[in-house]
Amino acid sequence: MSANAPLRPGGRVTERERSPWRRGRAVAGGVLLLCGALLLPMSLAAAWARAELTETDSYVAAVAPLAQNPAVQNAVVDDVTDGVMAHVRLDGLLEAVPRAERPALRRHFTRGLRQFVATQVRQVVTGRGFPAVWNGVHRTAHRSLDGSLSASGRSAVTLDLTPVVERVKRQLSHNGMGLDLLRRVPRAGVEIVLLKAPDVPRIRAVYRVVRTGALLLPPAAALCLTGGLLLARQRRRALICTGLGCAAAAALLAAALSLVRGRALDALPAVVSRPAAGAYADALAGPLLTGVWLIAGAGTLTAALAAAGPPAARTLRARRLARAAAGP
Repeated sequence: MSANAPLRPGGRVTERERSPWRRGRAVAGGVLLLCGALLLPMSLAAAWARAELTETDSYVAAVAPLAQNPAVQNAVVDDVTDGVMAHVRLDGLLEAVPRAERPALRRHFTRGLRQFVATQVRQVVTGRGFPAVWNGVHRTAHRSLDGSLSASGRSAVTLDLTPVVERVKRQLSHNGMGLDLLRRVPRAGVEIVLLKAPDVPRIRAVYRVVRTGALLLPPAAALCLTGGLLLARQRRRALICTGLGCAAAAALLAAALSLVRGRALDALPAVVSRPAAGAYADALAGPLLTGVWLIAGAGTLTAALAAAGPPAARTLRARRLARAAAGP
C-alpha cells in the first residue's frame, strides 16, 4: 500500500483503492479455474495413453477379455485361415486331372480345405487354452511396440498369430489326422501388421508428447484448480463454476472420443473386421471413458453440493434457533 493512498477515518483503504486488486484477483482466479477444468480431462487422457503405450501388463489386462469375444474370435479364425491357405498348393493333386477340369476342381478342393482349416482353427480359438495363447501373443506384440517407440529404428510392429497355428498342428496330430497341410506354413507366416515401418517415426513423436503430458498435465491441473479456488472471492460460486466446467470438459472429451472412434473405424481397410476393431477400441478406451464419466459425475455433484450447501445450512441453523427460542 502506498504512503499517500486515501484512507478512511479508521485507517482502512478506500473501496476505490481496493477495487482494482479485487478485479485482478477475480480475473486471475477465473483464468486458473478455467485452465484447471480443461486440463483435468486432458491429464486423464494423457495418463491413460501413457499406460496403454508403456505398461505391458495394463495393455494385456485390457485386451484379455477379447479372447472370449465372438467378433474377435471370428476375425482370428479368418486371419489364421487366410494365412494358412496362402501356403496351400494343389498343383500336385491336379496333375492327373485334365487341364480343362482343373479350375473347377481347384475351386472345389480349395473351398473344402478352407472349411476344414477354419473348423480346426475355430476349435482352437474357442478352446479353454486359447486365452493363455491370446495373452502371450499380445504381450509379445506390446513389448515389440514399446521397443520400437523407445528406440530409433523403423521396424514394423506385428501381431504374430503363429502360436494359434502351432496349436492347430498339435490338435491335428492328436486327432490322428494325416494331412500334411499345416506343416508347410512358415514359422512366422501368419502375422497382422499393427504398425507399418513408415508410420513408426510419427507415432514415436506422439509417444514422446504423451509421456511428457502424462507427467506434467496432472500436477498442472491440480495447481490451477487449487490456485483458482484460493484466489476466488466467492468460493461457493467458484466451486459451482468449477464443477460445471469440469463436467462440461469431460463431456466434450467423451464426445470427441466417440467421434474419433467412428472416424477410425471408417478409415480401416475393407479386409479388417469392423466388429473386431470396434471391440478392440472399446476394450482399450474403456478405462478412459470410465474416468471421463467419473470426472463428469464428480463435477456435477460438486456443483450441486456447493449450490445447495449454504442455504441448507442456513435453514438448519434457523430451525435450531427457532426451537431454542420456543423453549422446551
